[in-house]
Amino acid sequence: MIELCGVGKVFPGGQGGFTALDNVELRLPAGEFIAIVGKSGSGKSTLINLIAGIDRPSRGEIRVAGTPVDALDESALALWRGRTVGVVFQFFQLLPTLSVVENVMLPMDFCGTLRPRAARARALELLGQVGIADQADKLPSSLSGGQQQRAAVARALANDPALIVADEPTGNLDTHTAMAVLNLLTDLTAIGKTVVMVTHERDLTSFADRIVTLADGKVVGESAPRASVRNARETADA
Repeated sequence: MIELCGVGKVFPGGQGGFTALDNVELRLPAGEFIAIVGKSGSGKSTLINLIAGIDRPSRGEIRVAGTPVDALDESALALWRGRTVGVVFQFFQLLPTLSVVENVMLPMDFCGTLRPRAARARALELLGQVGIADQADKLPSSLSGGQQQRAAVARALANDPALIVADEPTGNLDTHTAMAVLNLLTDLTAIGKTVVMVTHERDLTSFADRIVTLADGKVVGESAPRASVRNARETADA
Protein backbone atom coordinates (compact mmCIF):
# COMPACT_ATOMS: atom_id res chain seq x y z
CA MET A 1 0.00 0.00 0.00
CA ILE A 2 2.73 2.46 1.03
CA GLU A 3 6.34 2.49 -0.17
CA LEU A 4 9.02 5.02 0.79
CA CYS A 5 12.40 4.73 -0.89
CA GLY A 6 15.29 6.87 0.35
CA VAL A 7 12.93 9.57 1.59
CA GLY A 8 14.38 12.65 3.26
CA LYS A 9 12.85 15.92 4.37
CA VAL A 10 14.88 19.02 5.18
CA PHE A 11 13.17 22.18 6.39
CA PRO A 12 14.89 25.48 5.54
CA GLY A 13 16.91 27.17 8.28
CA GLY A 14 20.35 28.17 9.35
CA GLN A 15 23.40 25.94 8.85
CA GLY A 16 21.86 23.83 6.12
CA GLY A 17 18.37 23.54 7.56
CA PHE A 18 16.72 21.01 9.85
CA THR A 19 16.61 17.36 8.78
CA ALA A 20 13.24 15.96 9.87
CA LEU A 21 13.56 12.65 7.99
CA ASP A 22 16.75 10.99 6.82
CA ASN A 23 16.83 8.24 4.16
CA VAL A 24 13.63 6.50 5.25
CA GLU A 25 12.96 3.09 3.71
CA LEU A 26 9.52 1.72 4.54
CA ARG A 27 6.97 -0.68 3.07
CA LEU A 28 3.57 -0.92 4.70
CA PRO A 29 0.88 -3.41 3.61
CA ALA A 30 -2.74 -2.62 2.89
CA GLY A 31 -5.53 -3.32 5.34
CA GLU A 32 -3.55 -2.83 8.55
CA PHE A 33 -3.70 -0.44 11.50
CA ILE A 34 -0.19 1.01 11.62
CA ALA A 35 1.08 3.05 14.58
CA ILE A 36 3.97 5.48 14.07
CA VAL A 37 5.67 6.09 17.42
CA GLY A 38 8.66 8.03 18.74
CA LYS A 39 9.63 10.94 20.90
CA SER A 40 8.67 14.52 20.13
CA GLY A 41 10.70 15.76 17.16
CA SER A 42 11.44 12.27 15.85
CA GLY A 43 9.71 12.97 12.52
CA LYS A 44 6.35 11.24 13.08
CA SER A 45 4.07 14.01 11.83
CA THR A 46 6.40 14.83 8.95
CA LEU A 47 6.25 11.19 7.86
CA ILE A 48 2.47 10.99 7.66
CA ASN A 49 2.26 14.43 6.04
CA LEU A 50 4.48 13.09 3.26
CA ILE A 51 2.46 9.87 2.95
CA ALA A 52 -0.76 11.88 2.74
CA GLY A 53 0.64 14.31 0.18
CA ILE A 54 0.22 17.26 2.54
CA ASP A 55 3.94 17.97 2.21
CA ARG A 56 6.62 16.97 -0.31
CA PRO A 57 9.91 15.15 0.30
CA SER A 58 13.25 16.88 -0.26
CA ARG A 59 14.47 13.64 -1.85
CA GLY A 60 13.36 10.06 -2.41
CA GLU A 61 10.21 8.44 -3.77
CA ILE A 62 6.80 7.85 -2.22
CA ARG A 63 4.20 5.50 -3.69
CA VAL A 64 0.74 4.94 -2.28
CA ALA A 65 -1.28 2.15 -3.92
CA GLY A 66 1.04 2.43 -6.92
CA THR A 67 0.72 6.20 -7.36
CA PRO A 68 4.04 8.14 -7.35
CA VAL A 69 2.85 10.81 -4.93
CA ASP A 70 6.11 12.78 -5.02
CA ALA A 71 5.89 13.16 -8.81
CA LEU A 72 2.36 14.64 -9.00
CA ASP A 73 1.93 18.33 -9.76
CA GLU A 74 -0.07 20.45 -7.31
CA SER A 75 -3.48 20.11 -8.98
CA ALA A 76 -3.11 16.35 -9.50
CA LEU A 77 -1.86 15.96 -5.94
CA ALA A 78 -4.85 17.82 -4.49
CA LEU A 79 -7.28 15.67 -6.48
CA TRP A 80 -5.46 12.44 -5.56
CA ARG A 81 -5.41 13.39 -1.88
CA GLY A 82 -9.10 14.27 -1.85
CA ARG A 83 -10.09 10.92 -3.31
CA THR A 84 -7.50 8.59 -1.80
CA VAL A 85 -6.65 9.91 1.69
CA GLY A 86 -8.81 10.75 4.68
CA VAL A 87 -7.13 12.85 7.37
CA VAL A 88 -8.02 12.97 11.08
CA PHE A 89 -6.32 15.78 13.00
CA GLN A 90 -5.60 16.09 16.72
CA PHE A 91 -7.56 19.34 16.95
CA PHE A 92 -10.45 18.14 14.74
CA GLN A 93 -10.15 21.07 12.24
CA LEU A 94 -13.90 21.29 11.71
CA LEU A 95 -14.99 24.59 10.14
CA PRO A 96 -16.82 26.45 12.95
CA THR A 97 -19.36 28.26 10.75
CA LEU A 98 -20.61 25.09 9.05
CA SER A 99 -22.87 22.48 10.59
CA VAL A 100 -21.47 19.05 11.35
CA VAL A 101 -23.14 17.50 8.30
CA GLU A 102 -21.83 20.31 6.08
CA ASN A 103 -18.31 19.65 7.37
CA VAL A 104 -18.63 16.00 6.37
CA MET A 105 -19.93 17.02 2.94
CA LEU A 106 -16.91 19.25 2.23
CA PRO A 107 -14.58 16.59 0.75
CA MET A 108 -17.39 15.42 -1.53
CA ASP A 109 -18.01 19.00 -2.68
CA PHE A 110 -14.30 19.56 -3.29
CA CYS A 111 -13.87 16.46 -5.44
CA GLY A 112 -17.31 16.60 -7.06
CA THR A 113 -17.94 13.08 -5.84
CA LEU A 114 -21.70 13.40 -5.41
CA ARG A 115 -24.43 15.93 -6.08
CA PRO A 116 -25.56 17.94 -3.01
CA ARG A 117 -28.60 15.83 -2.11
CA ALA A 118 -26.70 12.55 -2.43
CA ALA A 119 -23.72 14.05 -0.58
CA ARG A 120 -25.92 15.04 2.35
CA ALA A 121 -27.45 11.56 2.45
CA ARG A 122 -23.98 9.97 2.53
CA ALA A 123 -22.80 12.42 5.20
CA LEU A 124 -25.79 11.53 7.38
CA GLU A 125 -25.09 7.84 6.85
CA LEU A 126 -21.47 8.29 7.94
CA LEU A 127 -22.49 10.31 10.99
CA GLY A 128 -24.82 7.46 11.87
CA GLN A 129 -21.95 4.99 11.56
CA VAL A 130 -19.88 6.98 14.08
CA GLY A 131 -22.88 7.40 16.39
CA ILE A 132 -23.65 11.12 16.12
CA ALA A 133 -26.36 11.41 13.45
CA ASP A 134 -28.47 13.34 15.97
CA GLN A 135 -25.81 16.10 16.00
CA ALA A 136 -25.81 16.59 12.21
CA ASP A 137 -27.30 20.07 12.03
CA LYS A 138 -25.48 21.53 15.03
CA LEU A 139 -22.36 23.68 14.88
CA PRO A 140 -19.13 21.94 15.97
CA SER A 141 -18.79 24.24 19.01
CA SER A 142 -21.89 22.67 20.56
CA LEU A 143 -20.36 19.16 20.47
CA SER A 144 -18.05 17.54 22.99
CA GLY A 145 -14.44 16.82 22.03
CA GLY A 146 -15.24 13.16 21.46
CA GLN A 147 -18.20 14.00 19.25
CA GLN A 148 -16.09 16.42 17.22
CA GLN A 149 -13.46 13.75 16.68
CA ARG A 150 -16.16 11.32 15.57
CA ALA A 151 -17.33 13.96 13.10
CA ALA A 152 -13.74 14.29 11.89
CA VAL A 153 -13.58 10.53 11.32
CA ALA A 154 -16.84 10.70 9.34
CA ARG A 155 -15.42 13.55 7.25
CA ALA A 156 -12.24 11.51 6.59
CA LEU A 157 -14.42 8.71 5.20
CA ALA A 158 -16.52 10.99 2.96
CA ASN A 159 -14.94 9.96 -0.35
CA ASP A 160 -14.42 6.32 0.70
CA PRO A 161 -10.61 6.63 0.70
CA ALA A 162 -8.34 3.61 0.82
CA LEU A 163 -6.01 5.30 3.33
CA ILE A 164 -6.79 7.04 6.61
CA VAL A 165 -4.03 9.00 8.37
CA ALA A 166 -4.52 10.23 11.92
CA ASP A 167 -2.13 12.59 13.72
CA GLU A 168 -2.48 12.15 17.50
CA PRO A 169 -6.26 11.68 17.11
CA THR A 170 -6.78 11.00 20.83
CA GLY A 171 -4.43 13.67 22.18
CA ASN A 172 -7.22 15.92 23.44
CA LEU A 173 -9.64 13.23 24.60
CA ASP A 174 -10.28 11.55 27.92
CA THR A 175 -9.39 7.86 28.20
CA HIS A 176 -12.91 6.51 27.64
CA THR A 177 -13.53 8.69 24.58
CA ALA A 178 -10.05 7.94 23.22
CA MET A 179 -10.74 4.20 23.36
CA ALA A 180 -14.02 4.72 21.49
CA VAL A 181 -12.25 6.67 18.72
CA LEU A 182 -9.50 4.03 18.47
CA ASN A 183 -12.12 1.32 18.17
CA LEU A 184 -13.69 3.29 15.31
CA LEU A 185 -10.34 3.47 13.53
CA THR A 186 -9.65 -0.22 14.15
CA ASP A 187 -13.02 -1.16 12.67
CA LEU A 188 -12.01 0.55 9.41
CA THR A 189 -9.34 -2.08 8.74
CA ALA A 190 -12.05 -4.75 8.90
CA ILE A 191 -13.59 -3.20 5.77
CA GLY A 192 -10.26 -3.01 3.94
CA LYS A 193 -9.00 0.47 4.87
CA THR A 194 -5.38 1.12 5.78
CA VAL A 195 -5.00 3.29 8.89
CA VAL A 196 -1.73 5.05 9.75
CA MET A 197 -1.77 6.74 13.15
CA VAL A 198 0.84 8.89 14.87
CA THR A 199 0.90 8.62 18.64
CA HIS A 200 3.33 9.26 21.47
CA GLU A 201 1.28 7.09 23.84
CA ARG A 202 2.80 3.62 23.85
CA ASP A 203 -0.21 2.02 25.53
CA LEU A 204 -2.32 2.85 22.47
CA THR A 205 -0.15 0.69 20.22
CA SER A 206 -2.00 -2.39 21.46
CA PHE A 207 -4.58 -1.49 18.80
CA ALA A 208 -2.01 -1.64 16.01
CA ASP A 209 -1.21 -4.51 13.64
CA ARG A 210 2.19 -2.95 12.97
CA ILE A 211 4.37 -0.51 14.93
CA VAL A 212 7.00 1.70 13.27
CA THR A 213 9.40 3.49 15.62
CA LEU A 214 11.22 6.69 14.63
CA ALA A 215 14.17 8.42 16.27
CA ASP A 216 16.00 11.47 14.92
CA GLY A 217 14.27 11.17 11.56
CA LYS A 218 15.19 7.52 11.02
CA VAL A 219 13.23 4.27 11.25
CA VAL A 220 14.83 2.43 14.16
CA GLY A 221 12.31 -0.35 14.65
CA GLU A 222 9.38 -2.13 13.05
CA SER A 223 7.26 -4.91 14.49
CA ALA A 224 3.95 -6.59 13.77
CA PRO A 225 2.78 -8.03 17.10
CA ARG A 226 -0.87 -8.55 16.20
CA ALA A 227 0.04 -10.00 12.82
CA SER A 228 2.33 -12.47 14.58
CA VAL A 229 -0.48 -13.50 16.91
CA ARG A 230 -2.84 -13.98 13.95
CA ASN A 231 -0.29 -16.06 12.05
CA ALA A 232 0.32 -18.26 15.10
CA ARG A 233 -3.41 -18.86 15.52
CA GLU A 234 -3.85 -19.66 11.82
CA THR A 235 -0.94 -22.13 11.99
CA ALA A 236 -2.44 -23.77 15.09
CA ASP A 237 -5.87 -24.02 13.43
CA ALA A 238 -4.33 -25.59 10.33
